Amino acid sequence: MASEGILLGMGNPLLDISAVVDDDFLQKYDIKLNNAILAEDKHIPMYDEMTNKYTVEFIAGGATQNSIKVAQWMLQIPGATSYMGCIGKDKFGEEMKKNSMKAGVNVHYYEDEAAPTGTCAVCVVGGERSLIANLSAANCYKSEHLKRPENWALVEKAKYFYIAGFFLTVSPESIMLVAEHAAANNKIFAMNLSAPFICEFFKDVQENALPYMDYVFGNETEARTFAKVHGWETENVEEIALKISQWPKASGAHKRITVITQGADPVVVAEDGKVKLFPVILLPKEKLVDTNGAGDAFVGGFLSQLVQEKPIEDCVKAGCYAANVIIQRSGCTYPEKPDFS
Repeated sequence: MASEGILLGMGNPLLDISAVVDDDFLQKYDIKLNNAILAEDKHIPMYDEMTNKYTVEFIAGGATQNSIKVAQWMLQIPGATSYMGCIGKDKFGEEMKKNSMKAGVNVHYYEDEAAPTGTCAVCVVGGERSLIANLSAANCYKSEHLKRPENWALVEKAKYFYIAGFFLTVSPESIMLVAEHAAANNKIFAMNLSAPFICEFFKDVQENALPYMDYVFGNETEARTFAKVHGWETENVEEIALKISQWPKASGAHKRITVITQGADPVVVAEDGKVKLFPVILLPKEKLVDTNGAGDAFVGGFLSQLVQEKPIEDCVKAGCYAANVIIQRSGCTYPEKPDFS
């Protein structure tokens, strides 16, 4: 049984502004599908344009927050999960708080006085998504918040930690505090490669955290980018997953397991010098609504079984189940109760 506060996530809480757009819109703002980037100046007008031109949905998001909420949904144990990140003191921030509490997650947000709550444009074309994040307040998280007794208590209580790679751009110091705590206390620390730009432009902070990672999640594009950045002469995802799992570790208590998703292709799991492939649940194209949150949901489903000490097969199965549910809905949303056995 998973106990209260067993899983803690830290990341960038963002409000997703999601819309089905067209190719012209993608070209206008230089957006590639199946990618995630940080907004530049040229992207700023697109948020208003989306809202005025298309039918938009506002959905509480942010990669880590999505994963934690899905794990919480799968577990159905109130307060089994906790989450920290930075929001603004505004109506979007209030929405976020309401949404997370309703989801059963114990949120301890740091509230920034000046910056607005971060947003993420989710541009959907043909079911594929592209993410453009305007971090705003999410970028203001400080390790001082983490160190406050009432927040550090969540770290002490948790036995599993999950942080998306996106948080490396915000507070590497907070990540290392949690990573070192996990290693010193024989707890499980997991991260995600999250996006090609993280592997490329935040290589150093990613490498600092990597020795502490007991689980590394990612998708095929991120894995190939990681390999390219490190000069590995291979595009083979199985080979890359294996090499990531063999990267030196800070603590010998746990071996590292690498889990790479590949859309409709099998999930690659590398551990102990071996690779296993797990097929995903295939979905007819007409049932696909959008892939936004699919990777996050996979991680959430996976973690929901991991914290119950289930075997890796069950973790992957739960991940595939959660992702399958989420891609049939808009954004990272789910029905009231899971139907997973």
